Amino acid sequence: MFSGLNNFFKIILPKSLFYRSLIIVAAPTIILQLIITIVFFDSIWIKANKGMTRSLVGEIKTLVDIHNNLGDKETEFVTNSYKKNFDFKINLLNEDLPSQNFERKFSPMDRSLRRELKSTFGSDRYWFNTTSYLNIVEVKIRSNDRTLQFFFPKEKLATSSVRLFILWITLPSIILILIAILFLKNQTRPIVRLAKTAESFGKGNYVNEFRTSGALEIRKASYEFDRMAKRINRHLNQRSEMLSGISHDLRTPLTRLKLQLAMIDQKKISEKMSKDIDEMEKMLNDYLEFAKSQSEENTGKISLTNLLKDLKSSFNTDNLKISYDEEIFYTGRIRSLRRCFSNIIQNSLTYAKNSSVSVQKTNNWVNIIFDDNGPGIPEEYHKNVFKPFYRLDKSRSLNKSGVGLGLAISEDIVNAHGGNIRLSKSDLGGLMVKISLPS
Repeated sequence: MFSGLNNFFKIILPKSLFYRSLIIVAAPTIILQLIITIVFFDSIWIKANKGMTRSLVGEIKTLVDIHNNLGDKETEFVTNSYKKNFDFKINLLNEDLPSQNFERKFSPMDRSLRRELKSTFGSDRYWFNTTSYLNIVEVKIRSNDRTLQFFFPKEKLATSSVRLFILWITLPSIILILIAILFLKNQTRPIVRLAKTAESFGKGNYVNEFRTSGALEIRKASYEFDRMAKRINRHLNQRSEMLSGISHDLRTPLTRLKLQLAMIDQKKISEKMSKDIDEMEKMLNDYLEFAKSQSEENTGKISLTNLLKDLKSSFNTDNLKISYDEEIFYTGRIRSLRRCFSNIIQNSLTYAKNSSVSVQKTNNWVNIIFDDNGPGIPEEYHKNVFKPFYRLDKSRSLNKSGVGLGLAISEDIVNAHGGNIRLSKSDLGGLMVKISLPS
């Protein structure tokens, strides 16, 4: 029971920290305001309104009895006294009660006045109007073939402090909630900035000096995140510099070996050793490419369709087909994505006769799907092929002359953009590589 109720509240309540904090601050204030208002109207205002109305109708009944039972002089004296001392104005009319009804159904004032007049004079001997005048109430009583008309202030039925009470209980609450909103905005802004920075860093963007702000706990979290980002960037730079340095140092002796092999008279031995050296150079290039996959690159708006068209032109083959419904743009790092797509396409063209690339866009993702009709990769090896230096010699290696870094580089690039890469069986009979990037 409580679990279902908890899930219900999770669905209807807002997800962001700002609005949840706002509910925590505003909800008690609003509930307290409603309780005070209901108690005030029920126990104070309505009861006071009933007492004042009952007293007023009693005065009207007294004046009607005076007009019916005393002489003209006594009646005039009492009437003038009420007019002078109680703001009553009394007229004697030779007409029937009006047929038009001005009573408001949902007005507490009209309800109380109707109830008291009906219990005192009967249901067909009174008429009143509280709407035609701004601060005056008109009441007519039919008695002894004549009509008595009364005018008196509305203050005799309801106190004017009700509006002031509602104003003063509502206005401060609104002001306090607005002040709370300003404070909550200032407190949640550093958290939002930290979350956006962490998301950007997770997508591989370089994080410059991150300025900490906000409460002590938020400052500490921001400070530790900045230190962590710097350590990770330093580690990646050291790895790239190390691989670049090793590759650069090995190129010089390899170049000398090539020159020395060119001077050897035994051509067969020279050709075999040249092939080994060429393979070593290719391995060094793969090392450098793997190191550059983590290098810093600015993010920009990319047309994925144009990028794939350029790749198709660079491969210059009819075995590669590209399909898309519309031009799709994506914000990312173009050199890294070009390297990622190129690795997959190159491997596909190496092991398959026909390859295809399709681009699809959904609400939150951009999907790039690579299909081929090659031998494929067994499902039990799908996770292993993303490991650096892993080669699948039994069915297909991602690079025959390389060291098994093709998919490792591609996965690094995709993960750096906040996406994911998955392998599965293609409808063409070979391998399908699906890359999903957040849009």
